[in-house]
Amino acid sequence: MRAAEGMAATLPPDAGGRATAAMMEAAGAALAAAVLEKAPEGPVVVLAGPGGNGGDGWVAARALQAAGRAVCLAFMGNRQRLVGDAALMASLYEGDVKPATQGAVAGAAAIVDALFGAGLSRPLAGEAAAVVGAVNEARARSGAFVIAADLPSGLFADLGAAPGPTATADLTLAFGAKKACHLLYPARGKCGEVVLMDVGIAPRAILAQGPRTFENGPAIWGGTFPRLTPSVHKYDRGGVAVAVGPALATGAARLAAHGALRVGAGAVTLLGDAAAAAICAGQVTSAMVRAIDTPADFGDFVAADRVRAAVIGPGTDVGERTRNLCAAASGAGRVLDADALTSFAADPEALFRLATERDVLTPHAGEFARVFPDLAEAAVRDKLTATRDAAARAGCVVLLKGPDTVIAAPDGRAAINANAPADLATAGSGDVLAGFIAGLIAQAMPSFEAACAGAWLHGACGQALGRGLIAEDLPGALPSVFRALFAPSAPQRGGKGR
Repeated sequence: MRAAEGMAATLPPDAGGRATAAMMEAAGAALAAAVLEKAPEGPVVVLAGPGGNGGDGWVAARALQAAGRAVCLAFMGNRQRLVGDAALMASLYEGDVKPATQGAVAGAAAIVDALFGAGLSRPLAGEAAAVVGAVNEARARSGAFVIAADLPSGLFADLGAAPGPTATADLTLAFGAKKACHLLYPARGKCGEVVLMDVGIAPRAILAQGPRTFENGPAIWGGTFPRLTPSVHKYDRGGVAVAVGPALATGAARLAAHGALRVGAGAVTLLGDAAAAAICAGQVTSAMVRAIDTPADFGDFVAADRVRAAVIGPGTDVGERTRNLCAAASGAGRVLDADALTSFAADPEALFRLATERDVLTPHAGEFARVFPDLAEAAVRDKLTATRDAAARAGCVVLLKGPDTVIAAPDGRAAINANAPADLATAGSGDVLAGFIAGLIAQAMPSFEAACAGAWLHGACGQALGRGLIAEDLPGALPSVFRALFAPSAPQRGGKGR
């Protein structure tokens, strides 16, 4: 974003260029407008730091003063050492200025946090830590409304971890594009509502930086989403093979099969031993069922031209049989979940040797630690980088599940999914997700885009259903989600690069 801002300032006006001082004016004006809307009465304290983020605060204080609000600017730093645009904005402010201390926020109805922004590189300490602690106390005890400029002070823009003392905001105005901290937990929980603001950074300046990380949404995969034509045949829509485990553990595979069907696969077949197949046959209608004796039989079925994707792992049990199922399905794009991942815990390299760029691994945090033990600790601090590293190592797409699911491709592309409600934290939800992804791969969607679309649709179904959903409800919500997605005026949420 720093590079994009610098480039935008060099562009001519007719190409979207804008001076950095004008960008700062726009950011400060947006902060002031948010205060006037969210906290229309009472005194306002603007906390300004020594850098560009603080410059936004000086502008906000001036705008609030012009609007007739009682405002005090609390500054942290040496005013004589301000440089560039921040120095200019400080010189234009004629209101009260006092030191940013713990007591500065006392009695405030609203607090603008413009202390530290995206350039912060070390945890807050000393007086800075004390001030953000006072902000949090004022918010909790007196109900002060806290608005953060770009990101709450104390967060690192590129991390989901909160590295030290951090302010908690009710509203964060993200300038230009969202940063990783706006989407990844626990940092995301510190941001409150996040609103993206256009401060005049030309889109071409952002795109010129070659963004490789995106907020997941239709804007990044909609162009590859399967479209139906009047002449389409069910086998044109692709087949999915779902491996079934023991007779008393068929539910997970059936959930995956149901998900693959609902997302649009033309034909889905559940394959297991005779006892498991009998259970499945009594429970499913739209999916087909076939009894097989060995993993080789599964591979023979997958080798058929019409089978483009396979789901292995939900309820298949941990062990050699599941490993052999994974190897046998090499002719399809494989979605490997749950037991398929844990079956390789003793020898992850064997899994990586099997994997191709068509495959998708869908671990939760525990499974990720089994397959990528040396990356597990890093994933707690920097989930985005750890998932990207895992995808490069495995040579396939890795989808690391959670409230902030990260999807990464071996070529370095990554997306953060931010639409998943807490209601999805229920048994079997991940099995449905595996089916969604496989169903999209079966329809010839590239694996990275299929994983991104599957995760987003999964979250949208969760939002549509809300509290009380169980896993088998999710596929049934897809038709209404599709109607909204393909409506002419449907909003294209997500997909902004950073």
